[in-house]
Amino acid sequence: MPRVEKITSNIYIAGGDNSATEDAAVYLITDGTDSALIDSGTGRGTDMIIQNIKNTGIDPASIKLIFLTHCHYDHTGGASALREITSAKTVMHKLDASYVRDGDAETTAASWYGSIMPETPVDIMIKSDSEIFRIGELEITAWHTPGHSPGSIVLTMMSDGMKILFGQDVHGPIHPALKSDKEKYKHSLEFMMTLNADILCEGHYGVIRGKDHVRDFIKSFL
Repeated sequence: MPRVEKITSNIYIAGGDNSATEDAAVYLITDGTDSALIDSGTGRGTDMIIQNIKNTGIDPASIKLIFLTHCHYDHTGGASALREITSAKTVMHKLDASYVRDGDAETTAASWYGSIMPETPVDIMIKSDSEIFRIGELEITAWHTPGHSPGSIVLTMMSDGMKILFGQDVHGPIHPALKSDKEKYKHSLEFMMTLNADILCEGHYGVIRGKDHVRDFIKSFL
């Protein structure tokens, strides 16, 4: 079982980086009372994610929102189960919502994993270029960053005096089956650099610290 990693006083890695589950990273955000998750993994590691949350001392029932950064299975396949366990609401951009809601195994790439995509309710749909959410005392901004998928988002928040960027699939890939758009992807990368984050929490490359390192990492995919 992957250990829980504390990133800041408000942020933990609660799942991912496990070849057995093929989960992208799952991040836990908490103010000590209310909490949220960034992505949900494939669903194969759901029990592990819940146990990891408990290991931080956080009650899974405190999770109010599950942000789904885009529709792909390694980020969304576990959302239905986590939503049921925690009673949290799922949040994602409207341009990706139908693929998750309808269980589209091709556009979500579930078929690439030899699996199906569970039909998953989307409770809150982001409809603008940016929207602000609150988790207790914490403010989280969702930004529409299309390219990797039509409705990809990144999220930013402040923690311990630092700007945190959750950019789950900064690295892409770009593929026709994923309805990717190369030019929009490049524009989104350029936008991410303007956010000037101190820490990048990526879905597959882990945690990147320092403004220059974050900028260089994003820029490398241009």
